[in-house]
Amino acid sequence: MLTAKNIKKLLKELNEELAIKNVLGEIGLCGGAVMCLVFKARSSTKDIDAIFEPTKEIREAAKRVAKRHSLSDGWLNDAAKSYFVSDPPRQSVLELSHLRVWAPKAEYMLAMKCVAARFDTADLDDVRFLIDYLELKQRAKVFEIIEQYYPKKIIPSKTQFVIEELMEE
Repeated sequence: MLTAKNIKKLLKELNEELAIKNVLGEIGLCGGAVMCLVFKARSSTKDIDAIFEPTKEIREAAKRVAKRHSLSDGWLNDAAKSYFVSDPPRQSVLELSHLRVWAPKAEYMLAMKCVAARFDTADLDDVRFLIDYLELKQRAKVFEIIEQYYPKKIIPSKTQFVIEELMEE
């Protein structure tokens, strides 16, 4: 499991790898890494879900970091990139010499977590945390936020069930 401290250390090492190759990189975090680093909603995550550029160079640098720490090659992955359907409002997480790291702001994270709504993960706890963090009291407001970033046609029906389960009105 990766703690906020571990995540920062790994990202700094990734920066060093990029510096050796004189590559400037950008990583947009999502998922558990944001919940650990930005919101301090949980103590750890199993991996770092993100979008990143330049993809090839960051993947190669991440593999070198993984090897040093006996991590899986997927410790930094872009498997969640399909959840970025619009350009999110951003907040800076780390500004390093060769790596800029940002995270979506809370409303976008809430929308993303609600659309993902995976029952076998920490998504439900993350959604509950973000609803409290944003001080939302009505389901309609949650759906308004989701629809601000995701077209209605791609919001799964399970999202409605999740919100109804978490918020009693």
